[in-house]
Amino acid sequence: MIAWVNGHFLPLEKAVVHIEDRGFQFADGVYEVIACFNGSFLDMDAHLQRLERSCQAIDITPPVSRNALLSLIEQTYQRNPYANALVYIQITRGVAPRSHLVPQALTPTMVITSRDLAMPSDEKISTGVNGITLNDIRWKRCDIKSIALLASVIGKQEAKQHGADETFWQDDQQHILEGCTTNCFAVINGALVTHPLDHQVLGGITRSMALRIAKSLDIAVEERSWKLDEAGLTECLMSCTTNAIMPVCHMNGEAIGTGHPGPVATLLRQEMLKAFAALQSNKPTHA
Repeated sequence: MIAWVNGHFLPLEKAVVHIEDRGFQFADGVYEVIACFNGSFLDMDAHLQRLERSCQAIDITPPVSRNALLSLIEQTYQRNPYANALVYIQITRGVAPRSHLVPQALTPTMVITSRDLAMPSDEKISTGVNGITLNDIRWKRCDIKSIALLASVIGKQEAKQHGADETFWQDDQQHILEGCTTNCFAVINGALVTHPLDHQVLGGITRSMALRIAKSLDIAVEERSWKLDEAGLTECLMSCTTNAIMPVCHMNGEAIGTGHPGPVATLLRQEMLKAFAALQSNKPTHA
């Protein structure tokens, strides 16, 4: 396993950052995760645009140009053994004596790693996932892909304790916002419905892909607030880089629709996997 850290490729066990890095001290940083299929990256431009927006939102200047970052991402992928991989990029404000006030002229820290892209099991695909809901305890800028993920850790642990796969955050009016690591959708009266992009929701790259596919299939798309108890709700589903589209068949112990993967979730997943397969065929097998 090889990582890129501040200008150097290093074995993972030697890839370290300073103890006073503000990412460690304050979670003062942002990140991005990009799927790669056999050397072809999924929506690379959209990921890098989002990374740049996140950096801009917290006033960090990326330490390298976009072209240099593209090269480093490719090199990190090539130096690791996985044909299908998740490439992780983290940028923090840098190293300084611990103080909430940001010192001037810091050099940002950047780390890039590559891991195996594991897909859900056939059993999980056939049964769908289970979810729970919790009142949203996160900060009010969820549109920034911040490394401050303690709320998501708490949510994931809560889901595990209830035998569920994901926690979905809901606002004070019980509108479903998104999951700890996923975007969430419902099928309501035949339309694919998801919360609009605002400060309560991260603009997921796979979310955007799901909406594009739905529109191409003439499935109506509505970006609006919604609740689990709406009349006409027959399916729930979630999207993320690691799972593509997955049906959510139970929520808080209650069946959604028939309690089995529904036709819209199944169709969207099939079409998304076709897109992934097309990417895998674009380049020769990873060495």
